[in-house]
Amino acid sequence: MVSKKERIMAMGKTDLGRAIFYMLLSTLGFTFMNVFVKYLVHFNAYELVFFRSLGSLFFTMGFLLQQGIPMLGNQKKLLVLRGLAGVTSMTLFFMSLKYLPVGTSVSIRYIAPIFAALFAVLLLKERIKAWQWVFFLMSFLGVIVLKGFDGQVSFVGLSLAMGAAIASGLVFILINKIGQGDHPVVVVNYFMFIATLVGGVLAIPYWVTPRGLEWLLLLSLGVFGFFGQLYMTKAFQGAKTNLVAPFKYMEVLFTGAIGFFWFNEVYGMWSLLGILLIVGGLVLNVWYKAKLEGLSS
Repeated sequence: MVSKKERIMAMGKTDLGRAIFYMLLSTLGFTFMNVFVKYLVHFNAYELVFFRSLGSLFFTMGFLLQQGIPMLGNQKKLLVLRGLAGVTSMTLFFMSLKYLPVGTSVSIRYIAPIFAALFAVLLLKERIKAWQWVFFLMSFLGVIVLKGFDGQVSFVGLSLAMGAAIASGLVFILINKIGQGDHPVVVVNYFMFIATLVGGVLAIPYWVTPRGLEWLLLLSLGVFGFFGQLYMTKAFQGAKTNLVAPFKYMEVLFTGAIGFFWFNEVYGMWSLLGILLIVGGLVLNVWYKAKLEGLSS
């Protein structure tokens, strides 16, 4: 006979395994989106933003219409600001892929939580623990190693990726301010609508009509982005953040590997060390925050 405690433990392991599986599916979705953007980098970044957003907008608007959820939401100013910050981050990230290996660009973008913490200190008057500053410094040191010791890393690309991370950090703060006041899909729908509009208008002077397979690849950006977001949400809903969040950084490994085999991108010793420091600092911060939450509960 299996005891009740053993059944509960088995269910917990099953839920964790499913959450990790969802997170890996999410990272694969974002990986393919990033890789296809890199492949399509001969298109202007605004046109890439337009197609990536249009594909996801199809799913978000469809969901809201099906569920009868009002699209305009309740906190319109915050929703618009979140959309503008999001499209800024996306555009700068896509631009950076023209100058950086895809794995390097993804790694730098992932320091967004550090900027979110800085914004939280300045705007929300939150306090950051000493060890968190140590882990943030570790990630910033990784960026310094990338640029300071690897001569192949473009300053322009690095600046664009850092700008994307800063704007993404602001997105985290705005989402925190929105809180439970609006449905999550309404928040994403605002982002996708604004990004489609902004990307479409700004792309007009640089528009290049896709040919053949390019249509499919461009439209798939939104599909991969949507399902990456969907399965990431499912993963965080299914298990504790500290248990599944580290698997999110597998995106760096996946994109780096595909970049190596598909685009012949070479990562030198200093690049690998810089990426390791960036990801390591972020994972340690997730672990430390979860530990603090466990002690306070």
